[in-house]
Amino acid sequence: MAHVEHTRSLPDLLGSLVDDISMLFRKEVQLAKAEAGEKIEMILNSAQKLAIGIVLAIGAVGVLLAAIVSGLAAIFVAWGMGIALANGLSGLIVAAVFGLIAWSMISSAISSMKAEKLNMDRTMHSLARDAAVVTEKQHA
Repeated sequence: MAHVEHTRSLPDLLGSLVDDISMLFRKEVQLAKAEAGEKIEMILNSAQKLAIGIVLAIGAVGVLLAAIVSGLAAIFVAWGMGIALANGLSGLIVAAVFGLIAWSMISSAISSMKAEKLNMDRTMHSLARDAAVVTEKQHA
């Protein structure tokens, strides 16, 4: 194998290292911006699901409550229950069912916004890899 002599001076090598580190830092900042943008988009999508879930829950309860309560109360009255008790029991049953549906949608949206899902894993791995390279260059 041929032996290659390196004739670059120490200041040239240090200048090159500083340039490399500067370029690396700029690339890491670009990566962090891109990844943060993705995470913000994920939060906005989750927030949209949360808002839709809340609107649907309120709309469903507001629009359907009267009809369902009335129908269920009519069934209870037909079974011999008093009108006041039938209306009250029907209202409680309908509120519990729609409350569970709303809770399910809201908790699903909140779960997708948990902190561990927002970690910037690619940036952290890239920074660790770059730090190892810089450390290696300094020891070489």
